[in-house]
Amino acid sequence: MATIYTYKDRNIRRTYALFSVFFVVVIGIGWIFSEIYNDFGILVFAVIFSSVMSIISYWYSDKIVLRMANAHPVEKEQARDLYNVVENLSITAGLPMPRIYVVDDPAPNAFATGRNPEHSVVAVTTGLLTKLNKTELEGVLAHELSHIGNRDMLVSTVAVVLVGFISLLSDMFMRSIFFGRGNRDREGGNGGNALFFVGIALSILAPIAGVLMQLAISRKREYLADQSGALLTRYPEGLAAALQKISQDPTQLRVAKSTTAHLWIEDPYNKPEGKTPFLRRIFMTHPPIEERIKALRDMQS
Repeated sequence: MATIYTYKDRNIRRTYALFSVFFVVVIGIGWIFSEIYNDFGILVFAVIFSSVMSIISYWYSDKIVLRMANAHPVEKEQARDLYNVVENLSITAGLPMPRIYVVDDPAPNAFATGRNPEHSVVAVTTGLLTKLNKTELEGVLAHELSHIGNRDMLVSTVAVVLVGFISLLSDMFMRSIFFGRGNRDREGGNGGNALFFVGIALSILAPIAGVLMQLAISRKREYLADQSGALLTRYPEGLAAALQKISQDPTQLRVAKSTTAHLWIEDPYNKPEGKTPFLRRIFMTHPPIEERIKALRDMQS
């Protein structure tokens, strides 16, 4: 229990760190461009923008992610079997009943979102419901409920919104440089030229830094959710078989987006055959599937 609480505290610290990095990056971009354009209003806009986006990402990031995935809510009468599985697992885990959403997509996958267990959501694709048996479905849902119990969702979901807006802001500034008044501001001597090139570099590097922030969110959360989910169902093979089936399914997730790839139980872009190469592992949003399956099956031995 102490380990889980320590992990939750670490996730809270990561959330604050993510907000802090977002503030620094956005305000840094704002300051550079306020100097380039000699307009203090740009810096004020950057401060207001970063503050508003942080608030929005905290309170509404789950709604944004659900809309990006084209997910729609379902009631008990519409998906009784799915509802019963989630309800039983939630009672076993001592968690509030999450809202249940379905994504109309033939690829099997699932994710959890929400700022805390009281405002949590579990979303599954129609492909997951049709291609997995009940034991495998229980394993997947136990994994997602473990993310809720371990409070992984906030930092993962907030990253989607903040990183997306950093990229949007950088793109806006890049367009303003090449098509706007940035051209005439380059006439301010060596200092102006230096800031101009710093601005270009920052606009290019900021989205890359955003992606690295997502990758920096520890992949250990997936291992922990796998283990916690297996303990919840007391049958690790259920989740192991589900992960194997999901990873081997050739159907491309139509609603997949690079910004939300790390939220799904398995990377929707990752369809490896055999062992995952070392270089590919470095930039993966999830641990190698073969290692996750092996860790689960080792729990049974």
